[in-house]
Amino acid sequence: MSSSMKREALLEVAERLFYEKGFRGVGLKQIITEANVATMTLFNHFSSKEKLVEEVLKKREKRYWSYLDRYVELDSDSPFILAVEAHGRWLKEHSLKGDMFLRAIEDYAGKNNEIESIARNHKSKLLRYFQQLAFKKGKENQQDLANQFTLLLEGTTSMAALIGAEEATSHSIAIARTLVQQAS
Repeated sequence: MSSSMKREALLEVAERLFYEKGFRGVGLKQIITEANVATMTLFNHFSSKEKLVEEVLKKREKRYWSYLDRYVELDSDSPFILAVEAHGRWLKEHSLKGDMFLRAIEDYAGKNNEIESIARNHKSKLLRYFQQLAFKKGKENQQDLANQFTLLLEGTTSMAALIGAEEATSHSIAIARTLVQQAS
């Protein structure tokens, strides 16, 4: 296995384990064992567990935005609804157990500024995303609409753990339609 393949294996295993068991619930030994690599391989790519966590979060964020970009047509009549639908699909396919970024904020707040920063920036980017949509669509209440849609997606994520991604998304789409109508 090439060095880049080993790095990817480490990232994939680490992401799965961190997601399933939490950042604190997983040790490097478990990641090394499940990725089937040597200890030195891990340390050749990541100088610490924190550096591995940082890379896992960056990779997950990149996948999330690529996922949203595939489904949201910015020129459509309502990219807001498409964003809610895409987020719901993401939850169903990749995030049934909650939000890895919120977990990172909880676990690393005040302990690791880089990890916390990556996670908080992800949330800020979501808010900016909706601000840009509102601006592009010529909405007058851009900041309010961005806040509302960001809260809607965050709430959808939380409720998916309780009632399932499909039902949470269905309710969120109904709310999104109301928000879009009110903003017209």
